[in-house]
Amino acid sequence: MEELLVLVDQRDRKKGCAPKLLAHQNGLLHRAFSIFIFDDAGRLLLQQRAFGKYHSQGLWTNTCCGHPRPGERTASAAKRRLQEEMGMTCSLRKVSTLLYREEVSNQLIEHEFDHVFVGISHCDPIANPEEAHAWQWMKLSQIPACIAAAPDTFTVWFRRIVETTGLAGISAWKELAEAAARPYPSRSRETRQ
Repeated sequence: MEELLVLVDQRDRKKGCAPKLLAHQNGLLHRAFSIFIFDDAGRLLLQQRAFGKYHSQGLWTNTCCGHPRPGERTASAAKRRLQEEMGMTCSLRKVSTLLYREEVSNQLIEHEFDHVFVGISHCDPIANPEEAHAWQWMKLSQIPACIAAAPDTFTVWFRRIVETTGLAGISAWKELAEAAARPYPSRSRETRQ
């Protein structure tokens, strides 16, 4: 059975559902998420999409992407897909949204209301080969030059996020992820006598 996507309006209000391929063939606006995982050194985990994917095969992109299922909360879907694609579990924090419409390979159109989540991982991924062909940790400062040198080796949505957010914005996301990953300090009560 084909996966269903949640169709939304430009404010992310649900309008219905549609089969995944149909939504991408017709450029229907749908709910999606993108995940950016950083390591302790502040590097971003990139994945190279598997060559068996139905679009954007073999392109480098952010850590993980996906779509919530009908009735599934977006944050829950993000955690599920991070585990399915990259074999990782960590706290995720929503930091942004992005509305975009771009043509991708195979005459398909990505038209997404994209929820961006960030997290910190203290270990390397165990990537599912059906989802990710390869992966690498990359310093944030290297990403713009890599995209400029070979833009067609990166997904359109990753290029759009980097372009619109900038290095300063992505660095701020990293700091938010670090803050979310820190354990809360225990509060002790002082008693006065």
